[in-house]
Amino acid sequence: MGFMGYTRPDGSCGVRNHVLVLSSVACANGVANAIGRQVPETKVITHTEGCGRGIADINISKRTLAGIGKNPNVAAVLVVGLGCEFIKAPQLAEEIAATGKPVESLVIQEQGGSTKTARKGAEIAKQMLSDAASLKREECGWDKLRLGLECGGSDALSGVTANPVVGVTADWLVKHGGTVVLSETTEMIGTEEVLARRAASPDLGDRIKELVINQRKKTEEILGPLANIVISPGNIEGGLTNITEKSLGCIIKGGTSTINEVLEYGAGPTQKGLVIMDTPGSDIFSLTAMAAGGCQVMIFTTGRGTPAGFPVVPVIKVASNSELYENMMDDMDVDAGRVLEGLGINQAGAELFELLTRVADGDQTKAEINLQDVVSIHTVGPAF
Repeated sequence: MGFMGYTRPDGSCGVRNHVLVLSSVACANGVANAIGRQVPETKVITHTEGCGRGIADINISKRTLAGIGKNPNVAAVLVVGLGCEFIKAPQLAEEIAATGKPVESLVIQEQGGSTKTARKGAEIAKQMLSDAASLKREECGWDKLRLGLECGGSDALSGVTANPVVGVTADWLVKHGGTVVLSETTEMIGTEEVLARRAASPDLGDRIKELVINQRKKTEEILGPLANIVISPGNIEGGLTNITEKSLGCIIKGGTSTINEVLEYGAGPTQKGLVIMDTPGSDIFSLTAMAAGGCQVMIFTTGRGTPAGFPVVPVIKVASNSELYENMMDDMDVDAGRVLEGLGINQAGAELFELLTRVADGDQTKAEINLQDVVSIHTVGPAF
C-alpha cells in the first residue's frame, strides 16, 4: 500500500518532519550550533565548505546544501550565513524555497553579530517547529520513496550476506515504482562491463563505463602500483584482497534491475528505478550526497562495524556477520549473518523490506537513537 509520510508542497513525501538549521559557510557554524543548543529539537548541519574553493567545488557544495534543504524529510529550513562568502545564505534559501516549504535566512554581519543572530535564529526555529508539529502523516505510494544504498567497513561476507539481502529489497522497491540510488564509483572499479550491460540504453552503458574507467585512472595516478588495492586496512583484515573483489560485492546491493540514469554528486534523480550516483568510496561523503539527492531512507551494510548516520535521513545498518551484530547491537539494525545459518536471501530481503516500511512509517533506526549525525561534502580541488 505504501508508507505513511509527510506530503510536501512540491508533492514529495518525507518519512521525517525535521526543522533544519543549515550553515551556508563554515564561518557560520558556530552560530548555527548556538541556535541548535537553544532549540535542541532542530537538526543542525554544519560543514567545512562555502568559501575558499574553486568554482567546481563551490558548485558541488551549493548543489549539495540546497539538496539537503530540499530533502522531503525536512519540513522547514533556517539558513545561516556570514555575509562575505561565495555561497550566500539568501540565495541558498531562495533555491530551497522553490519546493514551497518554509525557508528563512539570517546573515551574521547584517544582524549585528553572533549573539543577536543566534537569538533571532532561535525564535525563528521555535516557530518553525510549532508549525511543523501541525503536519500529519498520510499514505504515500512507494513511487514517492528514494532509497540510498551504502556499504562501509566491508568484509569478505558483505558480498555474500548483507549486500545480496539489500539487493532483494532494492528490486522490490523498483518493482513497485520507487527509486534506488547506488553510490560509490570507486567501489565499482572492475565491474564496469557488468554494470554497462544492465544499462537502459547503449549510450548510458557507455556513460557508466566512462565514469568507472575515469575513476580507475584517477586511482592509478594517485596510488600507482597500489591502485588495484584501493581498500582500507579494515577491509583487508576482514578478508578482502582487492578493489574488484570488493566492487563485485558492492554492486549486488543494487539488485538485478535495469540502470536508468547516472547522477552527479548530490543531484536528484529524474528517472525512477535503479540509478547510479557518482560519489567517492568514503562513506560520509556518499551519505551526504544521497541525502542531497532526495533519499528519504538509506541502507548501510557493514562487516567491520560503523555507527555513522545522517542528521535528516534515517540510516538502517545491516551487519554482514552475526559476531558484529552481537558485538555492536546498539548500532546495528539487522543481522544478515543469519544467512550463513540457513535463512534464505529472499526471506532476509523480505524482512529487511518490512523494517524499511516501519522506518518509513516513523520507527527510529539505531543511528537516529544514538544521534549519529555526520556530514561531509566531497570536494575535487584545492582550497585557496
